[in-house]
Amino acid sequence: MIDNCYCEFVGTKEPLEVGADVIVGSLIKNLGGGIAPNGAYIAGRGDLIDLAAQRLTSPGQGKEVGPTLGINKQILQGLFLAPSVVASSLKTAVFASRILEKLGYNPSPRYNEQRADIVQTIAFGEKEALIKYCQGIQMGSPIDSTSIPEPWDMPGYTDQVIMAAGAFTQGSSIELSCDAPIRPPYVAFMQGGLTYEYGKLGVLKAISNMKMEE
Repeated sequence: MIDNCYCEFVGTKEPLEVGADVIVGSLIKNLGGGIAPNGAYIAGRGDLIDLAAQRLTSPGQGKEVGPTLGINKQILQGLFLAPSVVASSLKTAVFASRILEKLGYNPSPRYNEQRADIVQTIAFGEKEALIKYCQGIQMGSPIDSTSIPEPWDMPGYTDQVIMAAGAFTQGSSIELSCDAPIRPPYVAFMQGGLTYEYGKLGVLKAISNMKMEE
């Protein structure tokens, strides 16, 4: 089973085409296009999907019933827009990778490398640069841009974590976000950008905030 939520519309093949039995994902990632406010999907081998449907709804009913949450319109709109939104997210990641590499940091993947998902990692090598970058991403967000994220203890993590996401939908990583555990080599995980223009602005704001302290 593959969690494919960050990979949808990035490559030309689905995991099901190369041997996976089941793929799953959240609709507040790639496939929801920044429109779906909730939901998830599961696809794959018919017998396994039937088993999942029976367990997640009620025995004997399976896929014939289930919650739609009243958001079918948003789900379909998100699916329609998803390829364009994912393209913008990838362009944002490529831009960030190139400019941060030129500034002396260590991004992965590099701007000219093949990508499997929308996640861009950046190794800053120092704590303050990491924190200032994440805070700058928040400053460049359309929602809660005046909020300043700080590293904090979070359940399930052994290190403090900083999370920046001024998103229309909480937890929607297809919108511009950046988070990181506070530990060497101080690697940030950035993803998203509903439009390339907004993503580029967020990256430039983050770099500006980081460089103001030098």
